[in-house]
Amino acid sequence: MTIEQALARMNELEEAQSAYFHAMGTLSVDGDTVAPKQSVIGRSKTLGYLSGITYQLLINDEVKEALQSILDSAGKVTPAQFRRAELLKEDYNEMTRIPMDEYIAFNALSSEASAVWHEAKEKSDYPMFAPYLAKLIDYRRRFAAYKDDTRPAYDVLLDGFEKGTSMAVLDPFFATLRERLTPVILAIKEKPAPRTDFLHGDFPIWKQRLLSDKVMAMMGIDRERCSIAETEHPFTSGFNKWDVRLTTHYYVDDVSDNLYSVLHEGGHALYELGVADELQFTCLGSGSSMSIHESQSRFYENYIGRSLPFCRALLPVLAELFPAEMEGVTPDMLYAAVNRAQPSLIRIQADELTYSMHVMIRYELEKLMLAGEVTVDELPKLWNDMYKQYLGVTVPNDREGILQDSHWSGVSFGYFPSYSLGSAYGAQMLRAMEKEFSPWPSVEKGDFSPVTAWLGKHIHQHGKLLTPAQLLENAIGESFDPTCYTDYLTDKFSKLYHL
Repeated sequence: MTIEQALARMNELEEAQSAYFHAMGTLSVDGDTVAPKQSVIGRSKTLGYLSGITYQLLINDEVKEALQSILDSAGKVTPAQFRRAELLKEDYNEMTRIPMDEYIAFNALSSEASAVWHEAKEKSDYPMFAPYLAKLIDYRRRFAAYKDDTRPAYDVLLDGFEKGTSMAVLDPFFATLRERLTPVILAIKEKPAPRTDFLHGDFPIWKQRLLSDKVMAMMGIDRERCSIAETEHPFTSGFNKWDVRLTTHYYVDDVSDNLYSVLHEGGHALYELGVADELQFTCLGSGSSMSIHESQSRFYENYIGRSLPFCRALLPVLAELFPAEMEGVTPDMLYAAVNRAQPSLIRIQADELTYSMHVMIRYELEKLMLAGEVTVDELPKLWNDMYKQYLGVTVPNDREGILQDSHWSGVSFGYFPSYSLGSAYGAQMLRAMEKEFSPWPSVEKGDFSPVTAWLGKHIHQHGKLLTPAQLLENAIGESFDPTCYTDYLTDKFSKLYHL
């Protein structure tokens, strides 16, 4: 096979993969948003069938030869062509070890499990979901062994979300966060809490939808290329830069939940919308890793969205939509309210300071789950015990406890640490950004474009062309240091609470 033939074969593969993944992804989004509940019966069969086709697209001798030919011809191809072949070969090596019938059954099961999780959460009924969780854990453990049986299953899965990540890396990372942040959390417990009553009340959903539109406009999200829908657990899907799907969840008694959901998911969306045109419809046309992706969502949600300059821009919008609730509220009051630090039950509603405690609980549980050291029946008690130990709160039910996140129903074991890693990456990105310019005058005007331009230059445009380590070096110009994150949180919350 000539290099020209090999490149043509790779192009053909990616064109087909892109089409099938787009179709499968749209079906999944539809299932999580507007499809009727019983549609899962047909959808799981359809997704199982389509996954069989995508398996065969990749796993064949012609593709194997084409990819190897490109990898053996580094000097004759562009860096992007080589990187595409490199990533596709990694997928090939992993997929070829999984029997096709198991892969198809797994995809059908994961679609069904997602639907069951939605119903189980609605009913606060963990036993309804538990049998599916047991099967999904078993599949992930077996698939990890197919990929590399010399390492613990959880290390294999962690590496899939962030190359080079393992328990040996994450254990000291989380230990640093616990050591440095716990004293601040304990000190704040002794301080008076700021007012937050104006964020709770009667906020009609139709008005909150208008708020979503206004926040997305501030962020500079192109609504011709990005939609917003409603679901139980917010997420964002990017099929290409012209089709990005953002979702949120509205609570009539809490305006801040949707607000920060849109900021978070909008950060994911801006990443997908900012990938370079020439990388579209290839395996490079998405975010570099989940930790890098979460660095962007958490950046817009917290570093920008919970800043005082943004509160100054946001308050007039809130006052226009909800004049009675916002009467007498000042930007400083809003800033204190959206940064209230308090141990809580729900991860996605947690403040910046205590957020990683939620992640640590899931991390510790996943280590036990993937090692086979606990059964699914033991998980709710362990979850509840850890919430008491780590955050001092009592879990009242499954809905607000072990069923609150969609990740396990989506088979994303190993994903959760990405949230804390991404949050920590963001601290160094902000420090690097502020060395070049101050983003705050524009943010105070409700204009995120300078922030997005900087992140676009250093992160977004590159897609998967660069590794996470290369992107970090590109953005921050130094090695990763989690103490930058803990210093940021300590300084911010010490000032907020006059420690």
